[in-house]
Amino acid sequence: MIPAVKQPPAADRVYQYVKRGVLDRRYEGGTLLTEGELAGAVGVSRTPVREALLRLEAEGLLRLYPKKGALVLPVSAQEIADVVETRLLVEAHAARKAVPAAPELLERLAELLERQREQAAAGDLAAAAVTDRCFHAEIVRSGGNEILARLYDQLRDRQLRMGVAVLHSHPDRVAKTLAEHGEILDALRAGDAEAAVAAVGRHVGWFSHLARGEVR
Repeated sequence: MIPAVKQPPAADRVYQYVKRGVLDRRYEGGTLLTEGELAGAVGVSRTPVREALLRLEAEGLLRLYPKKGALVLPVSAQEIADVVETRLLVEAHAARKAVPAAPELLERLAELLERQREQAAAGDLAAAAVTDRCFHAEIVRSGGNEILARLYDQLRDRQLRMGVAVLHSHPDRVAKTLAEHGEILDALRAGDAEAAVAAVGRHVGWFSHLARGEVR
């Protein structure tokens, strides 16, 4: 007899469902979500819905209004600036700390870069965006600082939400992203910490320009 697959707790299922909807822009900024609607969509009671919404509010994705629901917060120019600034600090630190890079890290980054190339060639931008997140997260996690790794995961989630529409509007950016990932990997392979930090700065900084309409 095949054992039954254990489902995640109800609150975790609601959390993942709503978070996915916000990050892939199924729920745009300004959308009001109700507990009843979400409970019906996921097939749970309202209690785990409340728990999940509280977690998402703490992450800055929603604002709760008693007896009304949860408002999906629009992305502000200030949030974009804050996320980019914090990413630059975390990733520059991680790139410098990654040198000399372990062979396992270099192998993993090369594998992710090749996967992203294949996804981009197939036109699967959503999958390429996920692989992009994994590429950067591997470098951050290589430093062994769990607090920074968790902070970074939240930053990448928020930037994914900001960047989905931009990537679709500027498909030429995908090729540039791949080239910049290659520059970061080459610098780590060469053991050149300053070149790795500079490549990260150029790569992460592009988003603030695109988000403000300063396409370059």
